[in-house]
Amino acid sequence: MTSTPTAGARPDEVRRHNRTALLRRLHIEGPTTRAALATELGLNRSTIKALVDGLAETGVVEERVPRARSGAGRPSLLVLPQPLAAVVLAVDIRVEQVAMALVGLGGEMLGRNSWNLRGKAREPDEVITHIIESMRVLADELGVRTIAAGVSVPGVVRRSDGFVHEAPNLQWTGVPLGDRLGAALGIPIRVGNDAEIAALAEHLRGVARGSLDAVYVSADIGVGGGVISDGATLSGTAGYVGELGHMVVNPTGRHCYCGSRGCWETEVGEVALCRALDLPEGSPRGAVVAELRALSAAPAEAERKLAEFSEWLVLGLVNVVNAFSPELVVLGDLFTSLPVPLVKRVGDEVGRRSLVSRAIGGTRILASTMGADCKLIGAAELAFEAVLGAV
Repeated sequence: MTSTPTAGARPDEVRRHNRTALLRRLHIEGPTTRAALATELGLNRSTIKALVDGLAETGVVEERVPRARSGAGRPSLLVLPQPLAAVVLAVDIRVEQVAMALVGLGGEMLGRNSWNLRGKAREPDEVITHIIESMRVLADELGVRTIAAGVSVPGVVRRSDGFVHEAPNLQWTGVPLGDRLGAALGIPIRVGNDAEIAALAEHLRGVARGSLDAVYVSADIGVGGGVISDGATLSGTAGYVGELGHMVVNPTGRHCYCGSRGCWETEVGEVALCRALDLPEGSPRGAVVAELRALSAAPAEAERKLAEFSEWLVLGLVNVVNAFSPELVVLGDLFTSLPVPLVKRVGDEVGRRSLVSRAIGGTRILASTMGADCKLIGAAELAFEAVLGAV
């Protein structure tokens, strides 16, 4: 989100603010005309002309006649962001794999790479070294220079400096990831919890686009969450927020690695799904997804096998909705493979049991449609947040 300059701001501050707002609009929403920019940003046409002309002179945008024309007279030129004018590095560190991409202004993925994490390759030093080397190779191949980086990590991350306090499923503790990458690459580095970053992606480019208050909840090996409140990412003290998987829902339930018992992720995470589906614990992710998709064609069997799982999912979501009052909850990762009728029933039940949902006229519960790139896209947006004003 952009903020309105305060009264008394200097002219150069106002110009910088307007320039950033215009670039952000083009970056997120895509090409549009000068007239539309003036209307959407609440600026007069002469101001828009000055901003667009300045950005065009430096190659950040270009203007082009639209392919489709309507009406008589001279067509309005489209203002387009130029991807190579600003390129960031996006990194998604997962439990079993690292994915990375160089992303240009406007969100275009210019090039990408990925590798598996097994054994020693999962150690922080190895991951950091591989990221640095891969980025340099990719940047050389594309002939681009990166100006910032965003990194997604499945753990508890301090936003101010990218310090990974703990990433249990990676077996990382006390890793100064942001500082180390920043020192090696010489660019601004922003690191965030993976679910928080996915929430940002959904808010800007996914099913939560346009929602001012939304919660993203995902099931991987663990369960994580990210919160969008009044159009901005909720970060909490030092950036430590979103550990929804460690909300206790079953005090007599299974022990959790966090030291508590009956955490939500012990009832709805990947291991819990394996139990519900009668699959061995530690089954390949593909086997879990295949079983869930097979159940989509067998509603009665899905109801039987996933009845207890669904109850725990409802219970946790009721707590989430009552706590954050979102207009939308987005389900990600493994939750996107749940049978559609089951997700609908869960949504109906959450609406019935949640006081807040009834008060606000209902909370929608939808599956993410962004696929495996969700956190990679979010990491790119995290990087762009830091540098759009300097492009």
